[in-house]
Amino acid sequence: MEVGEVGTTVLDDRKPDAGRWTAVRTVFAGSIGNTVEWFDWSIYTVFAIYFSKQFFPSSDPNAALLSAFAVFAIGFFMRPMGGWVIGAFSDRYGRREALTLCIVMMAGSSFAMALLPTYEQIGLWAPVLMTAARMVQGLSVGGEYGAATTYLTESAPPARRGLYGSFLFVSVAAGLLLASGLAWVMTHWMSRDALESYGWRIPFLIGGCGSVFGFWIRHGVAETAAFEKLKSAGEVRRRPLSWVWKHHRASMLRLMGTSVLPAFSFYFFVSYLPIYAMRKGGATPETAFQASTAALALFMLALPICGALSDRLGRRPQLIVYALVNLLFLYPVVRLIGPDLGTLLLIECFGLFSYALYASIAPSIMAELFDTQVRGVGIGAAYNVVIALLGGTTPYLLTWLSSHGKDGWFFVYVGCGALITLLTFLRMPETRGQALR
Repeated sequence: MEVGEVGTTVLDDRKPDAGRWTAVRTVFAGSIGNTVEWFDWSIYTVFAIYFSKQFFPSSDPNAALLSAFAVFAIGFFMRPMGGWVIGAFSDRYGRREALTLCIVMMAGSSFAMALLPTYEQIGLWAPVLMTAARMVQGLSVGGEYGAATTYLTESAPPARRGLYGSFLFVSVAAGLLLASGLAWVMTHWMSRDALESYGWRIPFLIGGCGSVFGFWIRHGVAETAAFEKLKSAGEVRRRPLSWVWKHHRASMLRLMGTSVLPAFSFYFFVSYLPIYAMRKGGATPETAFQASTAALALFMLALPICGALSDRLGRRPQLIVYALVNLLFLYPVVRLIGPDLGTLLLIECFGLFSYALYASIAPSIMAELFDTQVRGVGIGAAYNVVIALLGGTTPYLLTWLSSHGKDGWFFVYVGCGALITLLTFLRMPETRGQALR
């Protein structure tokens, strides 16, 4: 039996009238742990402005923050390895086992970061241990994306794959929303001195506890039918990354091309814009996080709508609109940044609503590029290379350029990325409603 036949059989065997509760349970199982993981991952960026001096002491606040974002980038450079290693693990031992492994790694690193002594207490060991914990988180998140993507898309009927896949980023948005909301509440009720002294530890502790809950949820989920069929047919093989690159190079390059602009969009509008608003626009921390939280809530609601829309109208129209809007309007919109809530909310909604056109169907278009044997490692490795090189360096690069009064060059850089992604979208075939290979 060929791999393509296995993938098609799995989807054809799925009962078309499966109960709504079964669908809800599948989506919840595939996404709940993702919420916890992304809460843990994002609170580092959100609270870096408060703990940076605790681990990277300097008389220059910019230098301390740059050091914290350098560690942020190091964590990102672990993501390709996580995508490769855990993706291969997923293709060999199953999606459920990979999801469980990711959440265990995230729990351990979050607890470690919550309890780390500061530079004043243990000297150089403080930034070293912070970097090590962040590297483990990078491995976890790198593996998480590919494992969660394959789990949700392999569980979906072909005609609803866009809708099912959209819940991957719904769960990401939920984790980010919780992180942003917590930052909003804490900056409202706690003084800056308290946040810098001990308050920044609270989110990491909450994240570690949430990861334990995520482990409990994921440990009991069923394996996808697609992987079980592949396993029962004796088609599970150990495929080195070199083999995947040799036989699926076109798919990996296409995935990398489609991920360039999204890498900038996600880490600018989701992770960095509140800090940029404070530093460049003069916004208060409470106002910046309030706008971010409100926009994330709207983004989360828009994702299933965009996913369902792609199941009716196709993937390519949404993708092309997303790239064009950012290519033409990103810089003019961001130049409006200021201290008031309305302006910040407008900018956040522009970025996140356009990003929703892509994010809602990203899992679907990625899964549709690969067959079941290599879907985990193909998605995990290719996607995370781009995210590490471009997304992970975004906060550092923009902080450095902004401190030298040259942040306009960043948007030229993003515009070039938008053009690459637009050209990739224009060359992509339409895959709406097709069975997975």
